[in-house]
Amino acid sequence: MSKSGSSGGGGGSMEVILATAGYDHTIRFWEAHSGVCYRTLQYADSQVNKIEITPHKYLAAAGNPHVRLYDVNSKSATPLTSFEGHSGNVTALGFQKDGRWMFTGSEDKSVKIWDLRTPSGGCQREYKCDAAVNTVALHPNQAELISGDQDGNIKVWDLTADKCSREVTPDGDTAMRSVSIAPNGTVAVAANNDGSVFVWRLAAEDTSRFDLLEKFTAHKNYILKAAISPDSRSLATTSADKTIRIWDLDTKGLDKDHTYTLNKTLTGHQRWVWDCVFSADSAYLVTASSDQSARLWDLAQGEPIRHYNGHHKAVVCVALKDYA
Repeated sequence: MSKSGSSGGGGGSMEVILATAGYDHTIRFWEAHSGVCYRTLQYADSQVNKIEITPHKYLAAAGNPHVRLYDVNSKSATPLTSFEGHSGNVTALGFQKDGRWMFTGSEDKSVKIWDLRTPSGGCQREYKCDAAVNTVALHPNQAELISGDQDGNIKVWDLTADKCSREVTPDGDTAMRSVSIAPNGTVAVAANNDGSVFVWRLAAEDTSRFDLLEKFTAHKNYILKAAISPDSRSLATTSADKTIRIWDLDTKGLDKDHTYTLNKTLTGHQRWVWDCVFSADSAYLVTASSDQSARLWDLAQGEPIRHYNGHHKAVVCVALKDYA
């Protein structure tokens, strides 16, 4: 994403797709650089917990207890497919890199994989967890999922062996809120309700092996999202303390005393900051907050350069695809 780049507006091909959703039962699409909302989808059945954009420019929205898939470039408000099978809030959502399948996690204590190559989008696999699932991330190798749950467990799901290959509980029963894996496959991070971040080295020869490098306190309140940038050099954490913190993440010097350094604290949101996503070039960040707004931040300056206003309740999720 660049300040001069173009963005979507009412259909057609788009270089930037930016969407937000939340508790007002709507999904809003924005012209990223002007801040204008050009399309609103009603999601009548529930709040929207998570949204993601597929490699083929579809938007998936996770609610309670279903997931619905929409065509980003269509003016139709009717979903293409509805994925039924969870029995509680769907809290996690993502896609295989080629868009062949989707994974979800839910408060119903399960992780599911869905086939996107069939019209019905049926559930291919289900993995049972011991507690409500709050977060799921896909390893860059596309062969493992890592989940975090309400009881503080981190589990690695080996998709080839079709089983849980590793389980760690790093901080007792403190709920794990967010998991992220560096795109270069070197480290995984997890953040919990105590404001702690855990950094693990991922072994290249055995990716289910977790070597804990360190634990540090990133916030004094709940961390709601932890996201590693596409260039694997930065970590963003968002919190109930109304701030976003940007950490320099050294994934090359993993034998040093610290793998992180606080770079900036972004302030301006008036309530909890629930979600964030980096631009493809790692230079910008979009955040979503209970203050009913989303913001676009220039990370070099540490300042918001665009506000997205229009939601009537908390904005809890954001999705961004930019093809610059």
